[in-house]
Amino acid sequence: MNQIKFYQKGTFTVGNRLVAEEERTTQASPARSNSLTCGHRACQGCGEALGARYAVDAAMRAADGQLIAVNATGCLEVFTTPYPETSWQIPWMHSLFGNAPAVATGVAAAMRVKGRTEVRTIAQGGDGGTTDIGFGCLSGMFERNDDVLYICYDNQAYMNTGVQRSSATPPAARTATTPPVGDKPGNVFGTGKNVPLIAMAHNIPYVATASVADLRDLEAKVTKAMAIHGARYIQIFVPCPLGWGSVAHDTVRLARLGVESGLYPLFEAENGAVTSSTKIRRRVPVEDYLLLQRRFAHLFKKGKPVDDRVARLQAMADENIRRFNLLAPEE
Repeated sequence: MNQIKFYQKGTFTVGNRLVAEEERTTQASPARSNSLTCGHRACQGCGEALGARYAVDAAMRAADGQLIAVNATGCLEVFTTPYPETSWQIPWMHSLFGNAPAVATGVAAAMRVKGRTEVRTIAQGGDGGTTDIGFGCLSGMFERNDDVLYICYDNQAYMNTGVQRSSATPPAARTATTPPVGDKPGNVFGTGKNVPLIAMAHNIPYVATASVADLRDLEAKVTKAMAIHGARYIQIFVPCPLGWGSVAHDTVRLARLGVESGLYPLFEAENGAVTSSTKIRRRVPVEDYLLLQRRFAHLFKKGKPVDDRVARLQAMADENIRRFNLLAPEE
């Protein structure tokens, strides 16, 4: 009698322990480290908690458990370590808001001096601590090519301190410091910075963007980064229900729509050049993404755009699709 295997595969699901071991994700394996374990105080539907669990467990597996994490001040630090408790099960250090790259550089240097070359170092921060407050230290880490993987959890605002605008906040978005009032409410166009592209300009060995909508891709990119020595940067798209004004169960859906609309391109780059991009499976208009978030509610009336700003966001998405070659060729 033939043995029957019944499992789901080839979908958006993370993985299944019935599939072959070499095809399993880190989280689908009983050997996962659970580096970020239960008991933390993240909001319901927190994309950052999901992204951090997958990213750090993948880094732990790649480093054979020999990993030290440095964490900038921010949501991830606050909800995982309310004194005197912690949800981290790895060597973990809390740095200031702006110096996580420098502290991680020091940790990596100390391990090298001690002859502990098997111990690897990662640094973590939100977009505020990465693209703004910690930007100088991050650029220095890149310029020196320090042996650190820096992971930015990009939720596009300072969520921990009250949803203020950061340089990763998209145009037109409502925040506490870009309120939906006046003739052109929300964040202004023509501001902000694209740190993955800035990282590429430093010609570091590896740069990538990822999303909690594709956790297998996220794990694969972290694993690849950990196989490389030198400065590496991964920016992960992590929707925030509290700051975005979305419902908790739409976190992964929003992350997917952000990618499928082209507003958040997924790609890899090595030594300053893009080497691959994740093709969009089902292209959607930016309205599908924007309408699910109250931070963009002022752009619509009865589901229709009130002015040209939605079209301008669509043009940004279209340019990303062209620039990063995100559409699969028609069969």
